[in-house]
Order: sequence, then C-alpha cells, then structure tokens
Amino acid sequence: MTLTCDAVVVGAGPNGLVAAIALADAGWDVVLVEEQDEVGGAVRSAEVTAPGFVTDLFSAFYPLAAASPVIRDLDLGAHGLTWVRAPDPVAHALPDGRGAVLRSRAEDTAAGLEAHAAGDGDAWLRLVQQWQRIRDPLLDALFTPLPPVRPALRLARTAHVAGTLDLARLALSSVRRFGHEEFRSEEARVLFTGNAMHSDLPPDGAGSALFGWLLVMLGQDVGFPVPQGGAGRLAEALRRRAESCGVQVLCGVRAEAVEVVSGQARGVRLADGRRVRARRAVVADVSAPALYERLLADEVLPDRFRADLRRFQWDPATIKVDWALERPVPWVSPEVRGAGTVHLGADDDGLVGVAADLAVDRVPERPFVLFGQMTTADPTRSPVGTESAWAYSHLPREGARDPEVVARQVERMEQEVERVAPGFGSSVLARHVQSPASLEADDTNLSRGALNGGTAGLHQQLVFRPTRGLGRPETPVPGLFLASASAHPGGGVHGACGWNAAVVALAQHGPLGPARRALARTAWARVLRPDR
Repeated sequence: MTLTCDAVVVGAGPNGLVAAIALADAGWDVVLVEEQDEVGGAVRSAEVTAPGFVTDLFSAFYPLAAASPVIRDLDLGAHGLTWVRAPDPVAHALPDGRGAVLRSRAEDTAAGLEAHAAGDGDAWLRLVQQWQRIRDPLLDALFTPLPPVRPALRLARTAHVAGTLDLARLALSSVRRFGHEEFRSEEARVLFTGNAMHSDLPPDGAGSALFGWLLVMLGQDVGFPVPQGGAGRLAEALRRRAESCGVQVLCGVRAEAVEVVSGQARGVRLADGRRVRARRAVVADVSAPALYERLLADEVLPDRFRADLRRFQWDPATIKVDWALERPVPWVSPEVRGAGTVHLGADDDGLVGVAADLAVDRVPERPFVLFGQMTTADPTRSPVGTESAWAYSHLPREGARDPEVVARQVERMEQEVERVAPGFGSSVLARHVQSPASLEADDTNLSRGALNGGTAGLHQQLVFRPTRGLGRPETPVPGLFLASASAHPGGGVHGACGWNAAVVALAQHGPLGPARRALARTAWARVLRPDR
C-alpha cells in the first residue's frame, strides 16, 4: 500500500509536530509518521510511580517554549494547553544549607541577592534591563534559519555597538568567568552556573556563559512554566493543532528508510510494508546519526559528508529518577521550597569538578542533580499534601548501559537530595528509575539519554551543526530536510528546528524555488568538494 502526500514528516516530537503544522498551514498535504504509540517524543507524561502521581517522562519545564515565537504563534491554548508556574522559577540548594533563588519578580530576586552581597541586586537589575532591551531581536536571531540577516540587523540596531560587542563576548565566555565578573556572592553566581549545566558545556568552557545567562533571563522573564496536567498535554495540544489543519498522524509504525530516486528524496518506506510517497519534501525529526546512518543508504551520501559525520559528538548520557512523595520535600533552605526547579549537589567550584569528571569519562562521586518539584509547580500532579518529584543527572557515555553503574548513581543522587533535604528518603512512597538505555528505548533520539541532539560545544554549533556544512535544514540529498535538535539551533523545546525545516522546504517550492534549490546544491557541492 502506498500513501501519497506533499510532505512526509518522520518523528512526532515537538519539532516534527511543528514542521507538520507549518507545512499544512501553507496548504500542503502532510503525513506524520511516529515510531512510538503516542506523539511527543521527549514531551510525554504518565503515572509510573504510584496511582494519582503524574510524572513527566523526559522534559518537564519549558522556558524556551514559553518564550518561543514559534510556539506562541500556534495558539495552543485553543487546543487545550494551559501553562502554570511554581511560586519561584528556579533555585540552587548549596551543600552547606544555603539557598539561592530566582523569584518571579526581578525586584524580589535582586533584593534576595543584595542580602547576600552588597551590589549584587543592582547587578541583577542591570542584566534584566539589558535582556528586556534585546530580548525580541535576540530570540528571533536564535530561532531563524542561518544566516539570520534581518533579526541580526535589528539586534545590532537595538544593542548598539557596545552592546553587540558585549553580547559577542558573552557568547564566547565561560559562565564561571561571567559570574565572577558580574557578582560578588556565590549565591548569585551559582544561579547562572547551575542553569549553564542544562547544556553539556563545562562551567569553565567557552560558550557556557550564554547558555546560563539565556536560561536565567528566560526564567526571570517567562518563568519555568509547565503544562497543567503533565508534559503530555503540550504534545496533545500540538497533535490537535496539527490534525485541525489536516495532518494525517500515523503512530506505532517505524520508518525503515528514506527512499531516494534519481538523487532526490521521494518518500519513506515503513516497517509494516507501506510506503509514503512525497511529492515535495521529506522532513526528518530524528537525530543526525539516525538519519544519515540508518535511514539513508551509504551510496546516497558523498564520501566527504560520511567522513565528517564520524566526528559527530553526542552530549553526555542521562539517568533520571522519579518519586512519589507522601509530603513536600523537607529542604533545609527555606528559599528552595517554592521553586519548581532546584539545582543541587555542588557549589560553584564543585560544578567545575563534575564537568571535569564527565569530560574524562569518570562517574562523578558528587553528581550535579537537576530536581523537579512538579506538584509545587502544578497542584494537579499528585494528591493534596504530596509531591510528584524527579531528578536527573549525567553519566559518561562509556559505561552508561551498565546496570551497576546506574544503580550506584541512583544512590548518589538520593544521597545528594538527602544532604540538603534530610528526611527525604523516608517520604518516598514509590520510585521509578529511567536508565540511559530505557530513555533511549522510549525515544530513539535520546541516544543513551543524551538530551540535546548532540553536544552544545562551539565546535558543533551554527555552520558546524550537525557537521561542517550550511548550518541549515537542507541536507546533501535534495528534498530531504533535518528538523531535529541535531540541527540549528539545537536542543530545547522551542520548535525552531522543525519550523526552520518547514520554512526552507516551502521556500524551495515557492516562486524562487528553482533558484533556491540550485543555490543549495551548489553550496553543498563546494562544502563537500574532496580535498586535493
């Protein structure tokens, strides 16, 4: 049996769903194929600990989604999505019992930091004012296909020369250096460092300052919101939005291969024997290795591209633990109690050590732990008086599949929580462990639990993401577009990777389509020209 459409989208994670919506909104006939039995990719939820306790299985807090112009313009509220927020967006529980907190109002955050060190409050408000001035053009530049000419010009006009240079320096700085330049107190510095650790960049590594600063400023701006009722509600809203504009969604069927005819991507062969023929485009919301090494035949890709792909670097493995708690977490620091997201396990210096361990494939003895208090953020997640909680930590990719390594790391993670919340263990009603292997089994894009579709290191960003090339959704195969987090701008639930792929696919079939397609072919030919 063969289905025929204008475009087939492989993978129904948020990027695949956004791509399908954008194409369908433009009048294309779209089929969306998903291997799992439900849509969402790493945006799903279920009751896996105890009845009545909703757990977000992968991602949970969505500052990027709340700020993303892509997600905002889809009007998901009309399709059942409601955002809710914890009293405080994010906090850091230091090992000695101190706490640092990002509050909902910038003035309250500044007052708390000023209490730790004179001048830190003013420094905070100055950064917030800078963010408010450049926010919109910066986000447009981040979420636009390369090169982002118009947003970049708007950003330069808004920031002026000095501000543009400051932003460029920030993009190249380490978060550790940034923190010491801007603040006197460890409490202020660790808020940025902990948020930078959401990526795989080390605190003393180039580029980590931008990641930490961006997440902190988004937290102060839009908070760390969650979908009411569970992360799956976001995926469900995206599916309803897609189906409302005619997208045909096929779940529970695996894409076996992208079919290439006369050098052009023409459709997808499914594991159940069906074929989906695409008149215009194949859009892949799968990791770069999955697309180029599994879905495409070797002879389709130029030798130089396959050689470059061997240098692709994943981000570290992840282990996640979910708990049903009979009462709220007994934090030592009162500042931490109202935060939806809590970082813990190390102070500012200790976070450097954690990153160093991961860099040399050594399991950290004192792991950095990212902890979520889901009922604090959304009271519907568990019965009254209880808490639905989870935490994740990183492991080196080597050894991440070893059950003994996983079990020992679960113990270490719970020990770190117990240090800053004595009595935590006695409140556990049920526990559920998501190992790197199980995370990958539930979403094949999460190789050993890697969260960002490949390292966020500068060597794999922009025109180097996922390999040396154009830094755009186009691939060396005409008609095939990469729409996953392996493409620019990378990880996070913002929908930009899928949106960019759809925008470029549409442009190649617009009035200037032949010229755009020829330009893309010429650019790839120059990039992949064999060395002489």
